Amino acid sequence: MKVEIWSDFVCPFCYIGKRRLEEALAGFEHKEQVVIEYKSFELDPNADSEARMHTHEMLASKYGMSVEQAKASGQSVAGQAAAAGLEFRFENQYVQNTFDAHRLAQFAAVSGRGAEMAERLFRAYFTDNDLIGNKEVLARLAEEVGLDAGQVSELLGSEQFADVVRQQESEGSQLGIRGVPFFVIDRKYGISGAQSPAVFLDTLQKAWTEKYPELVQVQGADDAACADGYCAAPGADGDKK
Repeated sequence: MKVEIWSDFVCPFCYIGKRRLEEALAGFEHKEQVVIEYKSFELDPNADSEARMHTHEMLASKYGMSVEQAKASGQSVAGQAAAAGLEFRFENQYVQNTFDAHRLAQFAAVSGRGAEMAERLFRAYFTDNDLIGNKEVLARLAEEVGLDAGQVSELLGSEQFADVVRQQESEGSQLGIRGVPFFVIDRKYGISGAQSPAVFLDTLQKAWTEKYPELVQVQGADDAACADGYCAAPGADGDKK
């Protein structure tokens, strides 16, 4: 079963939603058969990593609120993050363009390090306050998750995986995704937002049951209805010759 996640690395509820999904998967009987695929989505493709605009200033400008109100909103989000086992720090967080981060994430996925790279990028931005729009920072983070330094350097110095990022963004748009996080299960169920672990678990179980309906065996009252091994498959113990 596949779970596709459209998200952005500067989206707080994408990180919170990721943790809530992981909590749900921990209680899902068939978690080993679930494949997670991270898809690219940019909240602000025009974001300028060099402008050094603080997140609070961006939120105040975007939503027509004061910086103090933006800080209060950040504290509320940090509280929700803490409940999910995450530590959010907004004091030194700046607006970042995430296009290169998404290119790196897609390269990591092909290299078998997609989950690790996604987690490291989220933690870098929300906990470490790293400038993930900076190529040198991205190269360091990539090395931390075990990616080849030479290949990463070549990637970041080129346009590799740019088409993959844009294709995934276009795909999300075609699916009607206008905000993130957005979770798609087997291209049948969509979950918008950082829902509770219970919502994720319920949807996972429903999707699994529909994909692999269980055979329900009904035990009749007459125990002799299949006696003497006549119902056994050929070659089974007790099989009649």
